[in-house]
Amino acid sequence: MKFSITREALQSGLAAVASAVPTRTTLPVLSNILMKAEGTAVRLSGTDLDISVSLSVPADVSQEGALTVPAKKLVEISRVLEDAPVKISTDGTQVELECGRSKFTLYGLAEDEFPAFPDVDFSSSWKMSAGDLQTLIERTSFAVSNEESRPILNGVLWQLRPDGSLMVATNGHRLAKMHQSSNGGAAPPEADLIIPPKALQQVQKLFKKDAELEIARSDNHLAFRSEDRNVYTRLIEGPYPNYDQVIPKDNDKEAIVNRAALEAAVRRMAVVASDQTHRVRLKFDKGALKFRVQTPDLGEAEDELPLDYQGETLEIGFNATYLLEILRYMPDEDVRMTFKAPERAATFAPASGDPEYLCLVMPLRLLD
Repeated sequence: MKFSITREALQSGLAAVASAVPTRTTLPVLSNILMKAEGTAVRLSGTDLDISVSLSVPADVSQEGALTVPAKKLVEISRVLEDAPVKISTDGTQVELECGRSKFTLYGLAEDEFPAFPDVDFSSSWKMSAGDLQTLIERTSFAVSNEESRPILNGVLWQLRPDGSLMVATNGHRLAKMHQSSNGGAAPPEADLIIPPKALQQVQKLFKKDAELEIARSDNHLAFRSEDRNVYTRLIEGPYPNYDQVIPKDNDKEAIVNRAALEAAVRRMAVVASDQTHRVRLKFDKGALKFRVQTPDLGEAEDELPLDYQGETLEIGFNATYLLEILRYMPDEDVRMTFKAPERAATFAPASGDPEYLCLVMPLRLLD
């Protein structure tokens, strides 16, 4: 294998693929990136056996070939090279890099030791805008669980239906749900897929917003591809909880508040909130939303915002961290909040009335 490539192309390609390489593994080849030169490009691939990523970067190939190379060191080298063409060649399982007066030799492993990517048949694939899919991911995946005790909640549910798709994530205390109507074209096969958030992060990172994605699935894998890049992921198996049951249908109290102002006030209160519960007390009254935090052995804080609210006075406690995450992804300037009682779930949605996006937070018990 022998080729020349710009430092910028090498660095950006390696950075994209290296995020799929595990930091710790008992299988040495998984710490490597597969580098394959053919035609007018070099294809870079990385995998942790659950998620696999590959993309092509343009290069001047004089001799085709392939070798796996230590990912961490290759990325570090690409960062410190001067801005000049990089010449890369292999001799057996050695790879040599030359850039200006700098020369490096790394020891790799043969291509046939690198795991094959999942076998996914694209003959029954469907297409979707990368930008549309990335919006679904951005506004829901933050709510996924990090606890290993309920592995099914460690994934994001993607429901595919003839009229569009819906994505849901929850950790049992908060939930984010977004629906996207079909924009015509071939409808995807009806399915409920549970996807690891790490794979969805790769979709966000790897594909340009204006790219058209081709998506296909096998029994236990899902694949995304565009003209020059691919992401494969193992699906999480099992039934996802019935999220619709926890979304309140009878919340009869409603408040509308400016998103930025609410976020700033919660952020101020969070400074004094408990490191364990992050509890913030919100008091909804006609014309005003009052905030209060009391943390033993630390201190107190109060704040107030003008509020469009006509219901009965209501005091409710929330985890400030959950509120800040929800507000960060809320698309409108104003937020519509609905409540039933201090111990019942509250919903947050764009004040424009857009029904496509909804977040839910379970309240915290207030201590008087």
